[in-house]
Amino acid sequence: MVRMREYSVGEVARVAKVTVRTLHHYDRIGLLSPVGRTAAGYRRYRDADLDRLQQILFYRELGFPLEEIAAVLEDTQTGPTEHLRRQHALLRERISRLEELAGAVEHAMEAAKMGIRMTPEEKFEVFGPDYRESWEAEAEQRYGTSPAWQESRRRTSRYTKADWQRLQAEGAALHERLAAALAAGHRPDSPEAMELAEEHRRQITAHYYTCGYEIHRGLAAMYLADPRFTATYERVAPGLAQWLHDAILANADRAER
Repeated sequence: MVRMREYSVGEVARVAKVTVRTLHHYDRIGLLSPVGRTAAGYRRYRDADLDRLQQILFYRELGFPLEEIAAVLEDTQTGPTEHLRRQHALLRERISRLEELAGAVEHAMEAAKMGIRMTPEEKFEVFGPDYRESWEAEAEQRYGTSPAWQESRRRTSRYTKADWQRLQAEGAALHERLAAALAAGHRPDSPEAMELAEEHRRQITAHYYTCGYEIHRGLAAMYLADPRFTATYERVAPGLAQWLHDAILANADRAER
């Protein structure tokens, strides 16, 4: 009789590039409960559990809440092939929309750097029917009275076109290193990931405003809470928004120990 392969929670976390804490949470809410346990009570996963985890991560990447993912996976009328077909369609739709938004944001960024103001008609033409003029004032309404906002406005008001081009290049280079670390399988709490998170914080401090670890935590939360920020990092690499969020928190925890 062939013994079925089993995996520890650490092995599954490493293979799936998620944290052990995430797997524990999925178990607690009944989304992914491993079929086996050791005599000491440690979780043991089998291939069927890994297949289910792959489906969970697919739908999570597409922005589905965990409650909806649970409902989808419990639908016995939907087989593996149909899940893949549905995910492929959703991914193609998301890619198309992100490409449109990315182009619109890049256009707006360039216009802002050059001091060009767009008419309302041009804004709707660039951003499409979902555009809201209130977005422009949103950041200032939220943070306009904060020292960080005022410091950023004071510093960036002196930047030239060449300055903005240099900062854009630095940011793009950091994004590439973040994506490379994610692709290499570095966990968010690894030394490599935390060093990149620290570089991310230092870039903000160097160019915009003093970014302490508490502020950095707040930015990390915003990267997941606001779909516009999430899309920015997901365009660099799928899963990067969550990975960077976790790396920032791990780096802040390390610094504050």
